[in-house]
This record gives sequence, C-alpha cells and structure tokens, in this order.
Amino acid sequence: MVTSNMPRVVLVEPDCDHARQIAQVLVKEGFALTCAMSGEEALGTIEEAMPDLVVACTELPGMSGGQLARRLRLDALTRNIPILMLTEDASPGVEREGLESGADAYISKSAHPDLMVLRMRALLREGPELLQVDEASRLRRARIVIVNSPRDDEEGEEVVEDVPETTLGELLWRDGHTVTSIERSDDLIEGGWLRGADSPDCLVLELGSGDEDLKFCRLLDARRQAVLEAGGIPFRTLGIVEASRFRRQSSGEFFEAGIDDLVPSDIALEALAMRIRTLAQRRMAQDEFRQQEIERQQNALTLEAARAKAEMAEALAQANMELARTNERLLQAQSKLVQTAKMASLGELVAGIAHEINNPLAFTIAHADTVARTLKRLQGVNASDEAMSLTKKGMSRLDSMKLGLQRIQNLVLSLRRFSRLDESSFQKVDVPAALETALALLAHKLGPGIIVQKDLQAPAELVCQPAFLNQAVMNIISNAADAMADMSTDGDIVRGRIVIASRLENGRYEMSVSDDGSGLPPDLRTRIFDPFFTTKPVGTGTGLGLAIAYSVMEAHDGVIEVTDANLPDGRGVGACFRMSLPVRMTEEGPVATGRAA
Repeated sequence: MVTSNMPRVVLVEPDCDHARQIAQVLVKEGFALTCAMSGEEALGTIEEAMPDLVVACTELPGMSGGQLARRLRLDALTRNIPILMLTEDASPGVEREGLESGADAYISKSAHPDLMVLRMRALLREGPELLQVDEASRLRRARIVIVNSPRDDEEGEEVVEDVPETTLGELLWRDGHTVTSIERSDDLIEGGWLRGADSPDCLVLELGSGDEDLKFCRLLDARRQAVLEAGGIPFRTLGIVEASRFRRQSSGEFFEAGIDDLVPSDIALEALAMRIRTLAQRRMAQDEFRQQEIERQQNALTLEAARAKAEMAEALAQANMELARTNERLLQAQSKLVQTAKMASLGELVAGIAHEINNPLAFTIAHADTVARTLKRLQGVNASDEAMSLTKKGMSRLDSMKLGLQRIQNLVLSLRRFSRLDESSFQKVDVPAALETALALLAHKLGPGIIVQKDLQAPAELVCQPAFLNQAVMNIISNAADAMADMSTDGDIVRGRIVIASRLENGRYEMSVSDDGSGLPPDLRTRIFDPFFTTKPVGTGTGLGLAIAYSVMEAHDGVIEVTDANLPDGRGVGACFRMSLPVRMTEEGPVATGRAA
C-alpha cells in the first residue's frame, strides 16, 4: 500500500532482471516505485505520477537517458525532479554528457544496492518550499567554497606537492563561478557566512578516513537544517574521499552524515568540476523556481485584490443604482405630497372664495327678482310711450343680467364640488355630473373650437375616489385640449373633437378619452407617466398631470395605457387614453375596488 509520505520513484530500466533486483531493494526501503522500459514510456508515466525522483539507465531503446533528462528539464512541471543516472560506463565523457543534459548524479550499476539507496536519499534530502528568496539571488554566478582538510606537517620537513597545470578552482573560475578556498577549522561552522545572503551554493569538502570528517559533515548538515528551519536557502555539499574508501561500502557513512554527493579522489578534474557545477546549478534553479512561486503568489494576491476591488466597485455601483431609484421614488412621493398639499390648499381657497362669492351672489339674485317684479308692475301703470320703452329695455337688460348671475352661480357650484379634491375615501360618485363639473372648469381651454362628445354606456353611479374623475380624467382632457390648441387650417379655427366614452366589460369599469390631435410618438409613450416629464414649452407645463393620473389609477388597482385614437373623420391620428378599474356588482350598481391612495 502506498502512503502519502512514501517517496515516489520512477525507475527507467530496459533490463528486466536488473530492474527486478532494484525494485526489490527500493520497495523494501519504503519507496513507492513505478517502472518503465523506455524513455518514451517514462515521459507518460512521469507526467501522470509526478514522482519525487527519477532513476534512469543511460542506455535506453530509442530515447537515451541523457535525452530523457533534457526533456524533463525543458518542462516547467518536471524541471525540478532529481535525476539519478545508472551507467555501466563511468568514463568522464559519458558522465559529462549526462550532467550537461540535466542529470543530478551518476552511480554505477555494479554499485552496492545500499549505496544506491543512500544516493537516492541524498537527492531527496530537501527542505520545505522556501519563499524568502531575494531578487538578487536570480541570474547570478554560483558561489563555490572549497574546504581543504587541515594538514599537520612534520617538524623540519618541507612538504612539496605536485601542483597540476590546471587546478579545480581555476577550472570553476573559467566557467564564471566565484571560487573561494579555505582551510577547515573548528570555528568554521559557527560563523554566520553559511546562512547569510552571500552564503555559498556549494561546499567542496576534502574528506579523509578519520571520524573527525564524519563529525564535521554532521555539523554541516545540522547547520543546513537550521538554515531550512529559519526560512533560509540551504547550501549543497560535495565530498572528495579517498579512492580506496569510496569503493568500499563504508563510504555510505558520508551520505548518512548529510553529504549530497561523494566522489573518489582519483576522479578526473573535469568530471569533478561538472559534479560541482551540477550541485550549484540545482540550488540556483531551485532558487529561481521558488522566486517564480513568490511571483505567482504575489500575482494571485494582486488578482484577488483586484477581484475584491471589482466586486466592491460592482456592489457600490449596485448600491448607487438602488440609491438613485430610492431618490427617484422620494422625488415622486415628494411631488405627490406637494401636489396633494397644493390641491388641498386650492380646495380650501376655492371653498372660501366660493363662500364669499355665494353670499353677495345670492343677495344680488334675490334683488334682481325684486327689480324684475317692480318693472312688471310699472308696465301696468299708465305711462308715456317713452316710459314704456325704457321699462321694456330695463326688463331685457335684467334678463341678461340674471343669465350672467346664473352662470356665476353654476361656476361657484362647480368650484365647491372641485374643492373636495382632498377626499381620498371611496364614495358614490355621479359620473356624468362629475364630468360636467370638470368640463365647466376647463371651458376656457376648450373654447368654441373643440367639441366634446360623450358616449357613456357604463352605469351613471360609480363607487370610487372623487380624485378619479376630478384629477385623472380632468388632467387627460386638459392634455387633449392642449394637443389641439395649435392646430389651424388657413387661419380658420379648427373644430377638434374630444370623445369621452365609458362601458362596463368583463367586470371592469373602462373609460377612455380620445382626441383627433397630432398624437404621441411611440418613443414618448413609455415616458409620459414619469414625474416632471413634459413635451410642453418651458413655463407652460409641470409634467405632473399624467403622473398624478397614473398614481390615481394605481390607488384604484387599475391600469392606464395610451394608443392611437384614429377617430372617424378625425383631423389627425390623435391619442386615446384608456383607464380600466376593477368593479363588483351590487344592488346599487357597480362598485370600484381598490386601496386608498
């Protein structure tokens, strides 16, 4: 059974017998193993399994081990997977080719299985993902430190060493790396240079056969773990051990002590330099990968902040739209309140004026009757022809005066009826009489040029708010009169028509006001009921007439709509306002249903 903490390894080995031997060792050591026979098969397996380590043979059918390593290094998802090469040819040329293609380490197929396991664990020995990477750590030269073993020279004996033509440090320096050589001492590890910003990428250690070398490696590994725990970037270590000890199993002790790579002292100089460069470049590649992770997380945070900002902006825009709608409703409510207050004040004013006019009017009418009776009595008395002519003329003027007084009396009565506009309760209304009142008050607008026709087929009495007829219908009739005010033909007065009709249909009380004016364009019909919208010139309209009519219909749970009138023999297309109220039948007649305004 594979557990989450078992290292995942892909083994690429075409030799089935050798692959079986390696698999037995790795499974026993606790690795989760997947096998592949070729490089092409390995690519699919690696992409699916995303292992922690790849162990590949250099000689593969088709794609070679070096080509496989190069393919893995070119892919951003697999470039950081460690690669251990199995080879039967340990020549420097083969190793250089493999390391240059992207392999991390080499081991002979004939090596002891335990040594191979140690090499694998050394490659897997990496700390948690580190995110504290400085920008300056990217795209820089590798820092390599060569730590030489302390030498105890014999007294009086001059030590003469063969100096090679090209040293390791010079070879690494030619590759563009920064190389420093120091001598190992007890206080070397205690300094802060191993964990600072300028810490080395790779330490090259000269190791002997004593226990002091193992102790030094363990101290270095402890310091590296401390760097990891502190959030730093750990350095890599490569040990150079005596060739005889390297070929014994005891060299595995250095891997257990924390060494990342181990080479024999008789290794070719170019192969050694290649090993060192591989370790340093792997650390630098890990730094770059972690820097990219930092940038990815920063971009994710920036994107999240931008998304949150966009959501806040959208929420703010939504709140502003809601606030605008609320303000619009407040303006409409304010306009209705102002209009209601005006109408209430107008009702009080009209009632007061009507009362003040009615008293002298009644007095004048009464005395006019007295004067008429007196003139009639004078006609019976013998008088001259001139007196009779004057008396007859006075009787004629008195009749005309009484007609004018009667018209004033009717107007006062209409004003008194109109003064009840503030009444919002439902009550029985005489529709024909209410229409006559509205038409009497609009007589100055209608004049002699507009004919009003009535086709009232609905019941005469209707239970509704008086505002339905006194405000809604009156405002619509007034607008119809304004629509025909400017129509003329060759200077003659146009006798326009306004048709007021009512009928009871499907349990609803319907009333329409039609005219043969110029009509309403379709693009204005959706706006005419908005408060303060008007097509009249500035100063001639408030834009509240139809809005009030709309609110009155809402109070009755009714609807109002506008269409083309198309009256027979009409002078224009005209407009037709249709109002429909729900009613219920009672013994007394239809009753409009609705809620109080």
